[in-house]
Amino acid sequence: MQFKTFDILPHGTKYDFVGKRRIAVVLSLIVNLAVILWSLPAIHGLNMGVDFAGGTEMEVKFGQALDPGAIRRAVEDLGFTDASVQTYGADAENTFLIRVGRIALMSPEDVKRVEDAVKARFQVTSTAFNAEIGDKIDFQFAAPVAPADLQAVVEGAGVRVREVREEAGLAAGTRSYAVITQGIREKVERDLNARFATAKPEVRRVEYVGPAVGRELRNQGFLAVFYAMVLIVAYVGLRFDFRFSPGVIIAIIHDAIVTLGYFAFSGREFNLTSIAVILTVVGYSVNDTVVVYDRIRENHTKYKGKSLVDQVNLAINETLGRTFLTSFATALSLIGLLFFGVGTIFDFAFAMLFGIISGTYSTWFIAAPMTVWLEERAARKKASAAPAGAAAK
Repeated sequence: MQFKTFDILPHGTKYDFVGKRRIAVVLSLIVNLAVILWSLPAIHGLNMGVDFAGGTEMEVKFGQALDPGAIRRAVEDLGFTDASVQTYGADAENTFLIRVGRIALMSPEDVKRVEDAVKARFQVTSTAFNAEIGDKIDFQFAAPVAPADLQAVVEGAGVRVREVREEAGLAAGTRSYAVITQGIREKVERDLNARFATAKPEVRRVEYVGPAVGRELRNQGFLAVFYAMVLIVAYVGLRFDFRFSPGVIIAIIHDAIVTLGYFAFSGREFNLTSIAVILTVVGYSVNDTVVVYDRIRENHTKYKGKSLVDQVNLAINETLGRTFLTSFATALSLIGLLFFGVGTIFDFAFAMLFGIISGTYSTWFIAAPMTVWLEERAARKKASAAPAGAAAK
């Protein structure tokens, strides 16, 4: 039985990939350096999402097209700091992501005014307010109070209340109450409705991450990428030879930085999904590189008379069709996400496309050719050391 095949790339190609390694290394260094410099906070920095930077993220849908700048100014007028507004999804949906650096529901002046009003009416033992939470004041009283009366006093001080919750007292004989003020959803919807009444704004979701949690998530995310690289290098060293490991680590660092470049230069939000993209790209890149290394090992036994340069070139050319078609098929699977995906799904697909191109490029021009360069360097060093040793004798 014979199978009819369709070859995009012809068999028996003889491209000199190793010979182009100097050009490839210079090009890669320029791109990687540009990404690193542009990602530095002092120059431009990454657009850190709420996952890493901490703060509040709100998805708001409007009934008609609005200028993002006008929305940002309106949000800042509400008392929020570091506000940023970006389109979310298709332009026709008129949906925006509003991000702020902190929850600014009550200023210190608001809290003091409420506390003074409550102390003037009731016998207060202690009060507590956490600016990280921002919408709750805890009161402890020496005697029970009516929640409705407490709510009336707080609202009389100019702060709207969503709920008064009775809690267990911290000390014997005391009663504690948590006054929950109107949250971000209510505040944003109320004030944006007043400013953009004809657009009928609707807050669809609100997410908040504290700054300490954001820093922890960011550090853990980058550690995950680092640990993945270490384990991959160890695997390649044990599977083949540790002489191949430097080429692999250079290639996967190259691919991780190129993928990071998508978020750096596009200004798209860098969050936990972005870390997932980088980890996926690192694994994908190594998959192709392992195939080439496996063929190099086979050719080393089969063609013992050939130089390492010829063996590496032969291995890359023999697996060229496989590498190209695998990358092409993977890229095709992302087309639907690029056309129909929105938000983080679109960013995931686009960054993955960058990573696939970079991973294919690094397989051909970085990983195996760098192994050749390191072997040649070691051979030259050994040759120069031999005459010095003979002269010493």
